[in-house]
Amino acid sequence: MPAFVVAAVVGLLFFLGYRYYSSYLAAKVYGLDPAFVTPAHEFADGVDYIPTNKHVLFGHHFTSVAGAAPIVGPAIAVFWGWGPALAWIVLGTIFAAGVHDFGSLVVSVRHKAKSIGTLAGSVINARARMLFLVIIFFLLTLVNAVFAVVIGNLFVANPGAVIPILVEIPLAMAIGQYIYRTRSSALLPSIAGVILLYALILVGKAFPISLDALAETLGVEQTRNVWVVLLFAYTFVASRIPVWVLLQPRDYINSHQLFIALGVIGLGVIVGANRIQAPVVNDVPEGSPSFFPFLFITIACGAISGFHSLVASGTSSKQLDKEPDARYVGYMGAVGEGSLATGAVLATTAGVAASRADWDALYPDFATASGGAVGNFVRGVAEFAGNLGVPVDLATIFAAVVVISFAATTMDTGVRLQRYVVQEIGEIAKVGVLARNLTLATTVAVLIPLGMALLPGGGEAGYTFGVLWQLFGTTNQLTAGLALSVIAVWVTRSGRNPTVVLVPLIFLLTMTTWALVVNLRRFIEAGQWVLAPLDAIIFVLAMWLIVEAGLALRTAFRERPPYDTALPREAEGAPASVVSRANPSSPADGRPVGEPSQDDVP
Repeated sequence: MPAFVVAAVVGLLFFLGYRYYSSYLAAKVYGLDPAFVTPAHEFADGVDYIPTNKHVLFGHHFTSVAGAAPIVGPAIAVFWGWGPALAWIVLGTIFAAGVHDFGSLVVSVRHKAKSIGTLAGSVINARARMLFLVIIFFLLTLVNAVFAVVIGNLFVANPGAVIPILVEIPLAMAIGQYIYRTRSSALLPSIAGVILLYALILVGKAFPISLDALAETLGVEQTRNVWVVLLFAYTFVASRIPVWVLLQPRDYINSHQLFIALGVIGLGVIVGANRIQAPVVNDVPEGSPSFFPFLFITIACGAISGFHSLVASGTSSKQLDKEPDARYVGYMGAVGEGSLATGAVLATTAGVAASRADWDALYPDFATASGGAVGNFVRGVAEFAGNLGVPVDLATIFAAVVVISFAATTMDTGVRLQRYVVQEIGEIAKVGVLARNLTLATTVAVLIPLGMALLPGGGEAGYTFGVLWQLFGTTNQLTAGLALSVIAVWVTRSGRNPTVVLVPLIFLLTMTTWALVVNLRRFIEAGQWVLAPLDAIIFVLAMWLIVEAGLALRTAFRERPPYDTALPREAEGAPASVVSRANPSSPADGRPVGEPSQDDVP
């Protein structure tokens, strides 16, 4: 199968999904209102709440949710064949991720930019809030620890990528200062930043930076661990400063990298006429995990991922300028993830191998497929770039810079979100110093994942990446189920049809609980007495979620007012309660502007 045919068909389907399905969601399910006063305006503080141009916010949202996950998951999942992997990416992006990411952003904006965990308490009940916080804390800890390990490994393997990545930080800060001080467009400065970033690849190639000598001097066995410590020291600072200083300009630069990377993959497969060498459906060795249910756990980012709801309701909702922008930021962000995941499938099935025998050698079993995922993607993209005349060594550094940029942004945002969660837990536990002291909350948010990243054991990958990461997929999809539950209850209470939210919710919870049961039996049989009880706890949490969500939905359906009387429309796509709050001259429910109505906080 020619790779460019697959890329063209997927691109067309994603276009149709954004053009028509997201439009339906915006008008009929989420009822976006151009006059709604978003939290970015209502609580503007110059630090976290900042009205932001939708293109800049897309850059932040996309690169924060992207990380390395939409690359790693598909690069592993092609082990079952490119057909199932691609089908889940396309269907998941259009009908699950778009609904989930878009909905999480809208619900948070309608509730004063509260996190999805707090929303669970408001929309479902207080027990759901605590359930959500426990899961979120574990998920963020895993993500931050493992992404630090992944970035550290990439720095060690690609020392030529160090200088471009390091220089990107002051470069982004300079661009941020320029935009903030002059109030000018971010487009041209950020494009100049990308050009300079890629020019630095030549410098990085000429002056590769290795920390082997420093690690040896410090007596650290693995050089990667030195990078891990430096990365968490960086995030301690980066997660505390205003978003416009570094987060927004760097993410906007990185969003350009997405289009450049996709352009390299698209043009590369056309010029090189690469053909997919992997089978459509692979005859996997006996004893391998079956793609039902594990395909839907392995590919999270790129199809649907609960981590996205944390970003949407954590940082993105605080920067949304106008409510209709949520469609572009949320749904298009999901499409961007699906596009990157499709690129990962092509790189690991058409770019990295020249024949079926080459591909079989890279994917002989599931463990080998998992261990070589990132490397296979980097080499595949380097092959596509080589088709365009880029030398292989430079193309390899380019691919590494792209992956590290996305992963570092996710880690940066992840630590900031972890800080929010720590403060929220401090508030619930009535530990005032933890809730109010930014330095203490950030320290907790950094030290716990740092400690997990440095845990010994688990072979070369370390204990967290080599062992505990096996729990990431189910934990992440359980988080997505929680977010979809919150969205479904809110849509139902708003008098709209929640079917498009319920379908992916039921499917995802079925796959997740199925995978948890299979994994539990496997962990017990293998005598893995750390993973088995943790998996059992997550299974109990999943059952708890199903019960709480079911009860909340039943109540919401019972209390749901008739559509005609509940939602008289004053403007297309806008409930009267929302319009009345945004337009004080024509109140429909008698509430002053800015106060919650039925459509907002229950």
